Amino acid sequence: MDRSGMLRRIRARESIEAECKGSIEEKIDRYLEIEHQEIIGGHYFAAASSECLHLYRDGYFIGAVMMSHAINEGIIKFVSERNSIERANKKGSTKTIEDLINELKEKNIISEACGDASMHIWKSYRNDIHHMNPTIAEINFKMLAKKNLLSLTRIEKEIFRVQYKNGAIIPAQPRYWDIRGDGTTQVYLRID
Repeated sequence: MDRSGMLRRIRARESIEAECKGSIEEKIDRYLEIEHQEIIGGHYFAAASSECLHLYRDGYFIGAVMMSHAINEGIIKFVSERNSIERANKKGSTKTIEDLINELKEKNIISEACGDASMHIWKSYRNDIHHMNPTIAEINFKMLAKKNLLSLTRIEKEIFRVQYKNGAIIPAQPRYWDIRGDGTTQVYLRID
């Protein structure tokens, strides 16, 4: 690396270190205020959900909101699939996420609180944000990200709630876990 490259690297390191040190307490506060589900099933949305927590913690509120929309939709589709809910409506078109949430609540597959949390995320400016409509300039993303992450936590705690017995996890709703014949399952740990 030439001298110019080394100087750029030193400046970048100093800048990043100063930023990290200056915001560490805020990051810790944001991380702890969510009280997320620490263990979830190792499904296709698990890594995204964990990254979403880190985006919020680190102050990337627009990204956290956008990811919360996608994760919410993924979990609702997953829960629908695991409960044999058809994705097509009677007319043959695909049900909306709102339709699925309502059906899951009506069939008592998810609680009213879980459904309300999911609906909150679904209705939190999803289309405006994903299509970058001018109206997003008025959104308080820090507040919205917190609300969406708290809602996502409520959903994940209901779907992936576990108890512990003799060092093992006992899922409250086993249908949402891929439990193998030997009783083990793949999990995603978010214990810091």
